[in-house]
Amino acid sequence: MISNDRTLSDRELLLAYKGQPVIEKRFSQLKTNFEVAPVYLKEVSRIQALLCMYFLALLVESLLERELRRAMDRRGVASLPLYPEGRACRYPTVPRLIVVFESVQRHTLLVGTKPPVVFTTKLTRLQRQILSLLGMSRAYDR
Repeated sequence: MISNDRTLSDRELLLAYKGQPVIEKRFSQLKTNFEVAPVYLKEVSRIQALLCMYFLALLVESLLERELRRAMDRRGVASLPLYPEGRACRYPTVPRLIVVFESVQRHTLLVGTKPPVVFTTKLTRLQRQILSLLGMSRAYDR
């Protein structure tokens, strides 16, 4: 193995190499989840802005996953039934959460000058549990 870090022992170098996929996991999501492909922008500032938006999306995903996993640990929740057929998921990811919440809808009915009427999908027990773990239990009281 070749490295520019001369302070690492052979064992430490091997462990650092094996940990590389963990570090690069989020960047692999750019091509998989976000399907980032070449774009032709004329100004460097626009390229920087686009990459900044992708970076912020990755940051929000990782923070959401971390907060949910920490809340599960604090409350002693070993897993959540996020997989098909309600199978247990010990390490929830944002794509799994999106699937759980994709059926939620909110509609506003406006009739003349009457006050608007809001219709919201009734949340499932699992959706309420996830919101509660994330400290958003009041989000579904409306």
